[in-house]
Amino acid sequence: MPDPSKILKEINIGFVGGGNMAQAIAFGLLKKKCVNPENIWVSSRTEETLNKWKEFDSNIHTTLNNADVIENCEYIILAVKPHILVDALKTCVPQGKDKLPQKLFISVLVGTTLEVLTKELKILNENPSVVRSMPNTPLMVSEGITVYCCSNTSKEDEIIVKLLFSILGLCQDIPESLMNSVGGLSGSGPAYAYMIIEALADGAVRKGVPRALANKCAAQVLVGAGRMVLETGKHPGQLKDEVCSPGGSTITGIHEMERGGVRASMMNAVEAAVGRSDELTNSKK
Repeated sequence: MPDPSKILKEINIGFVGGGNMAQAIAFGLLKKKCVNPENIWVSSRTEETLNKWKEFDSNIHTTLNNADVIENCEYIILAVKPHILVDALKTCVPQGKDKLPQKLFISVLVGTTLEVLTKELKILNENPSVVRSMPNTPLMVSEGITVYCCSNTSKEDEIIVKLLFSILGLCQDIPESLMNSVGGLSGSGPAYAYMIIEALADGAVRKGVPRALANKCAAQVLVGAGRMVLETGKHPGQLKDEVCSPGGSTITGIHEMERGGVRASMMNAVEAAVGRSDELTNSKK
C-alpha cells in the first residue's frame, strides 16, 4: 500500500457538515499527523460547530458556505443529516459555475444508497464519483470501523479511500446490500459498548470501587477482550470458556447475564438498528 504520510498530505479534504462523525474522521487523521490542517476545509450551519474545529487546530479552514468546501477540495466527505442532503447540495455549487470538475464524494449518511447519492450529486457533476461509507466515531482514536462501497470511482480514488480509513482502524469494502446490516453492528455498536462499560462500572461501584477506577477498568475490559478476539482469531465463545472455571465466579456471573437476557438484547439492538436504517433507505426511494 502507498505511504499514507505522503499521499494524504498532498490532497485537500473537505467536510460538508462538521458534526460528530466529521470531527471523528478529521481529528483522528490530524492526531495521526497524516494530513495537514491547512488542507482541511469544513462547512457548517453554525459558528458554534466551527469553533470546535478551530479549537482543535486553528489552521483548519472553516466556513458557513458549503460552496467554499466544494471549490477548494478534491475529496469531499458529505456529513450532513440525511434529510437535509438535497438542500445542502443546492448550496454547494460555487457562484458563477455550472458543473464542477471530477471530484470524489464520500458519504457517511445512514441509509442513503449509491443510487440516491448519484442522482442528487448530478447537480454538481453529470457523472459523479461516489463512495457510500459507514464509519463509526472511534475513528477519532484510531480504533474505528469503516465499511464502504463505490460507484464510478477510479483506482486512485479507491486507494485514497482505503488509505484514509485504514489509518483510523478496520476498513473493508463490502457489497452495498450489506451496508445497513453491517452498520447496525459497527455504526451503532459503540453506543451499545458504552452502555456495557457503564453497566460493568456500576456493578463495581455497587461493590465499593471508586467511580473513576471502575470506569477505567470496565473500558479496558472491552479493549482487551476485543484485542484478544482480533489477535488470537479464536471464537468469542471459546475465549469466554477459557475464563470460566468450573463452579467459579465468572460462570456464576454468566448465568446471571443469561438470566437477564443480555445476549438476546444485544441481538435485538443490532436488528432494530438495521431495521431503522432500512426504513430510512426505503423512504428515499
